[in-house]
Amino acid sequence: MNNFFSLLLVVVFTATVKAQTPLYQDQPYGTIDTADLKMTSCDFEKDANAEVLLDIGTIYYGDDLNSVTHKYHKRIKIFNSNGNDEANIHIRYYGRERLENISGIEAQVINLVDGKAEVTKLDKKLIYTTIIDDYESEITFTMPNVKPGSIIEYEYKLNARYNAALPYTWYFQERIPVRYSELSTSIPDVFYFRVQPHFFQPLVKHSASTEATVLKITTHHINGNSDTNQESDFYPYNNKNETWGMANIPSLHIDAYISSFADNVQRINFNLVSFKAIGGADSVESDTWNKVGYNLSRSKIFGSQLNRTLDNEQDIISKAALLKTDDDKTAFIFNSVKNAMKWNGNDTWYTKDGTVKAWEHKTGNSTEINMILCHLLKQAGITAYPMAVSTRDHGTVDPYTTTFYQFNRTVVYVPFDGVKNHVLDATGKYNMYNETPAELLNSIGLCIDMSKKSYDTVYVKKDLPVRQVVLINAEIKPGGHLEGTAQINSASYDRINAIERYKRDGEEKYKDTLRDNNNNLKISSLKLENMEVDSLPLTQNINFNLDLAGSDENYIYLNPNLFTPLKANPFLSESRLTDIYFGFLRSYSINSVYKLPAGYKVDALPKSVSMVMPDKSISFKRIVAEQDGSVLVHFIINYTRTAFNANEYAGIHDFYKKMYELLNEQIVLKKSS
Repeated sequence: MNNFFSLLLVVVFTATVKAQTPLYQDQPYGTIDTADLKMTSCDFEKDANAEVLLDIGTIYYGDDLNSVTHKYHKRIKIFNSNGNDEANIHIRYYGRERLENISGIEAQVINLVDGKAEVTKLDKKLIYTTIIDDYESEITFTMPNVKPGSIIEYEYKLNARYNAALPYTWYFQERIPVRYSELSTSIPDVFYFRVQPHFFQPLVKHSASTEATVLKITTHHINGNSDTNQESDFYPYNNKNETWGMANIPSLHIDAYISSFADNVQRINFNLVSFKAIGGADSVESDTWNKVGYNLSRSKIFGSQLNRTLDNEQDIISKAALLKTDDDKTAFIFNSVKNAMKWNGNDTWYTKDGTVKAWEHKTGNSTEINMILCHLLKQAGITAYPMAVSTRDHGTVDPYTTTFYQFNRTVVYVPFDGVKNHVLDATGKYNMYNETPAELLNSIGLCIDMSKKSYDTVYVKKDLPVRQVVLINAEIKPGGHLEGTAQINSASYDRINAIERYKRDGEEKYKDTLRDNNNNLKISSLKLENMEVDSLPLTQNINFNLDLAGSDENYIYLNPNLFTPLKANPFLSESRLTDIYFGFLRSYSINSVYKLPAGYKVDALPKSVSMVMPDKSISFKRIVAEQDGSVLVHFIINYTRTAFNANEYAGIHDFYKKMYELLNEQIVLKKSS
């Protein structure tokens, strides 16, 4: 065994320049193709700042089946200075009790100088280890002498001292293009993994085989005379060897209205479901959500935290008892915790310092804050359960991958009357007790009822559309000047976002947001109503004036699309590889009345029109009329779906193109003869 690992740790210390190597295979560390050094752009993504030339991963178990080694070899080409960030390397691992460690780091930069390869090796003294928290650590280093044309290369091993070092995800795709990515695994068949590929590109390499082997277990017996006898048992098993390779993978762009990087990246997931114990009974890890919930409920860093008494908790509980309804009590306790606690920005499904310490210091991670909230609600007699969830950036929970690794936050689930349920998250300072945070929608939560030992999945959603109503009453002045008032009524997430931006940026910057880069629009006054009343829409009352661009002595041009978030079409690209995610159902209503100036008449008036997507997921209606010396414009836009696949983009693209043309079609007035 020791000789075997010694062989694996041998490192090549020289860089060899050679002719072009076949694409779909690993190249030894330090062996660089001349063509790669001379390359000035990515063949399949010309505007890329950098490109991963190869990314090779190998996973295998130790001879005793109690450890796992992950080998990594990566090579990146830098095309211009904007790609230099790729030289900053971060390697995260589970450092608690040294269950994982990083070894065998080798790193170098190769530049082409006067037609020859110049190698700059990383000084090992510049490799830094940082303890992130009690569980995670990180190794960081910056590659030296990086400039346009450089190739950076590094390799290392992640060694895990336990045999369940998966679930694991291999990412074929990155934020820069990848020329070739390959993962090879060698997994004993005593472990059963659920393997789930998530990619749309075809594999250029895929092979699978089995290899028979034997595990030898030696037992030492000591007799009374201190003599030692040895007995060996042999257990046959098969290694399942599999390789996946993908080539010419485009960079993953964070497009407008993408759900998340995590949901769209091409990858393959491994989830350990069960394993056969050698010489013992089989063990089931997480074949059902009920099993996952049971394990969470017994965990010292999850379920055990719920019943811990907090310092001076009776102050909050006694005040809540004075309130009449459970809804009022819930709102009071939620706001008390939200205002008292400061979220440290960390999202994990487990507690780190624990609820008692977090409450004492008034700061904690998301699970600690919401476990405190859940505890206080229960102490006040409110039915409340901790619920593990995944935020939008972390990705949608796959219902068929039963593992707690899919979660990164704990919130509180409060059922009220069988119809109305609250999902509470006290980490966000602008969150409301009666509004599920938008970043948790359209995914699964795991609700933990420890008293009944019941662990149910809950689909987190919002059934009603978020409504925004804009009312404009303005007068068009001769010469092309508009003066009037606007009222914006925002509910739900629009309300939350507006209040957060107003309080964060201040009134003057917030006015700039309302103007939406229109320098001709001036806001003379702004008044916000119902900011402190969660149950009412936010009302913004605006006095404004606008110089109408393009107008002259004879013609006035008015675009009626004012004070809406619908100015610029977000779907201009002809193609798209990512999903389209609107987050929640929407309803817009924009009602405008424009009084015509004396001495002018309507020269061109947009027609009333309506259109709808084939599946009725998005509808648009425009009603325009001239009446009593005024022009009336009414836009109505409704969304009945929250998400679309990438292959539906063509329909979205065409609909939006037409919709924005209609939204921005101008009213033309002509001076009377």
